[in-house]
Amino acid sequence: MASPRLGVATAAALLAGVGMCLCLPALAPWPLLLASLLFGAGIWLRTRRLYLLGPVLLGFGWASLHAFWSLSAQLPVVMEKRDLRIEGRVVGLPEMEVRRTRFRFRVDDNPAQPAPLRGRLLQLSWYDDFGAVEPGPRTQLKAGARWRLTARLRAPRGLSNPGGFDSERYALAQRISATGYLRQPQSARQLAAPAGIDAWREAMSARIEASAPASSSRYVRALALGDSRSLDDRDWEILRASGLTHLIAISGFHVGLVSGFFALLGAGIWRLFPNWSRRMPRPQAAALAALLGACGYAAVAGFALPTVRTVLMIAVVVAARMWRRPVQVAGALALAMVAVLLFDPLSVLAAGFWLSFAGVAWLVWCLPQQTSAWKGFLSAQGVATLGLLPLTVILFGQASLAGPLANLLAIPWWSLVVVPLSLIGTALEALQPGWGDWSWQAAAWCFDLVWPVFIWLAESRFALLWLPESRWFALPLALLGAFWLLLPRGVPGKALAALLWLPLLWPDRELPAPGEAELVMMDVGQGLAVLVRTANHALLYDAGPAVRDGFDAGERAVVPALRALGVPRLDRTVVSHGDQDHAGGVEAVLKVIPGGKVLAPAGSPTPADAACEAGQSWQWDGVRFGFLHPTPHFPYLRNEASCVLRVETRHGAVLLTGDIGDVVERELVRREPAAIRAPVVLAPHHGSAGSSDPALVAASGARLVLFSSGYGNRFGHPRGEVVERWRRSGAEVLVTESSGAVRVWLDKEGIAVRERRHVRRRLWQATR
Repeated sequence: MASPRLGVATAAALLAGVGMCLCLPALAPWPLLLASLLFGAGIWLRTRRLYLLGPVLLGFGWASLHAFWSLSAQLPVVMEKRDLRIEGRVVGLPEMEVRRTRFRFRVDDNPAQPAPLRGRLLQLSWYDDFGAVEPGPRTQLKAGARWRLTARLRAPRGLSNPGGFDSERYALAQRISATGYLRQPQSARQLAAPAGIDAWREAMSARIEASAPASSSRYVRALALGDSRSLDDRDWEILRASGLTHLIAISGFHVGLVSGFFALLGAGIWRLFPNWSRRMPRPQAAALAALLGACGYAAVAGFALPTVRTVLMIAVVVAARMWRRPVQVAGALALAMVAVLLFDPLSVLAAGFWLSFAGVAWLVWCLPQQTSAWKGFLSAQGVATLGLLPLTVILFGQASLAGPLANLLAIPWWSLVVVPLSLIGTALEALQPGWGDWSWQAAAWCFDLVWPVFIWLAESRFALLWLPESRWFALPLALLGAFWLLLPRGVPGKALAALLWLPLLWPDRELPAPGEAELVMMDVGQGLAVLVRTANHALLYDAGPAVRDGFDAGERAVVPALRALGVPRLDRTVVSHGDQDHAGGVEAVLKVIPGGKVLAPAGSPTPADAACEAGQSWQWDGVRFGFLHPTPHFPYLRNEASCVLRVETRHGAVLLTGDIGDVVERELVRREPAAIRAPVVLAPHHGSAGSSDPALVAASGARLVLFSSGYGNRFGHPRGEVVERWRRSGAEVLVTESSGAVRVWLDKEGIAVRERRHVRRRLWQATR
């Protein structure tokens, strides 16, 4: 179908160039990037022997320039913490939550707007007034409407933890220039009524909600319009456990179904009017109708990336039909990848890019051309499950054991029954309000018919398997193992291919030996969460902050980190004191991961099994744990009553201090001078001005001091004078806002440290 310069090898070379760029810790100067782009294009188009070097250089330069443009469009630091008045349009569908509305906002490109924000895309949150009982005017926010707002913004920044979501990478891929929240929301004014495809999608979504049964209308909206805003945590939990997240919103497969329907419709019309074939043959007309249907359905889905990829693939096939060229699936897939990478090279940062192209590639390579429909479907399911398992584990840290069985039922039933009924209802409703009610209700009824089966599968004991984070070489080895297993019958040594999966499915958790300990200070923003591990035990000291009906570090940071580190249970949980930045995430953690005995200061509002008191101690695997504070009968004074925990190994000690202030610090130095001495110290109270007393600094003799604080926090933690005090004492200082999660090992080699942001430095973090 295509010349070798547009074949599979070229697509792979272009992808390699893009991948090389996005694995770098920082971008090269833009003139060098432009030279790479132009030089690569010249080699690709004009050289025969080394033409594959061209796509590599072209992909590297093109992706680098896109990343350069996206990063340079992010809000400058000097404009942070300022109230900015902006005008623009709501992009996409706003997400209404209990206490806030999250939405994207495209600033107008005119001189009246702040210069760095003109034409930029923002991610904003509109919170209710503090203490409000009912939702405020934020409920008036509609897709496609123009507004005048006052917002406080900052460049995209996020947390960096094992197994955590990389919000900075996501912002780069989505070209989000700043994130923030509304200030003075009462002054927000709508300038123009909703308009455009997003406004139509939101209005149609509201009609489905009003027409379909409440129990399943949210699923019909997701399948018909790609509107998954109403799916709650429980819904996503069931979908993940049953391996069905790829089907619940509009996927590439659904676009293909719509495209095929339009192709049949176009061919049928041409049969009714045979004279039309004189101007355009029926195969070409059917192909063009298929492309128009795919484009229309992609628009209904808001041009989500999976639908755009499928549209590009269909466009390649249609172009071949229009020019009467033979069509091969592998060639069409390669051309589609080239088109996607040239259109948006940063799309490789999305998990969907790898899953969709890898899935089709596995099917093209493995499945026979001639087979029965049912046998082909079973074979395709088996190939997709085995071939995509390594990517699923690497991208999501989990594998759904119930997924293959659930997909055997969901793919034909949802895609051939529920989705068509949902789309028919949408099409009829677009023609005349009220016409689509029966079809949406039928789709909801058909969905409800099988949903209990998926709930049962999701709640089964072995539905979802969480796997620890593996090393970089685990993925290629597992893919090689999958390739080996999928080779034709008779290929020897297939049983040995299972050994190649071990680094992925059973990775090294880097556990300490007996008498040693590991400490992980997680990046939870302005709060604290520390994991302490011995050879066979784990203790969690605090669980980060949580905001009611908002961000919960326990759910978003601590639980994913524990899973990525391979911690199936906690033997003990210590809540240093009841403040939200330390105790807020505890409930979310204990809801998912068994937490053993919970300890907190006497009088703390945090539910606990027992109180932590000075003198309590125990041993795990040759490591001694003991509390130094509070003393018996010490009143609960919030920060000053924090549980101070000493962890003593054969090779040194760790001192976890909570939020105690200088008064308690001096008392500890007077009462427990020997116990205060520790080479690793968690700085008290995040490095506030009223903590880290000189007496404590001197008595500890610390070689490594850890600060847990959020970027740009309003308290100014850690204070510069406190950091300098520790440094003058000879200690190395690490702060989560610049280091991300920090892992510390106390072993026979001494003190070993690994900073998450430095070990996994990527170009979208280069400004930190």
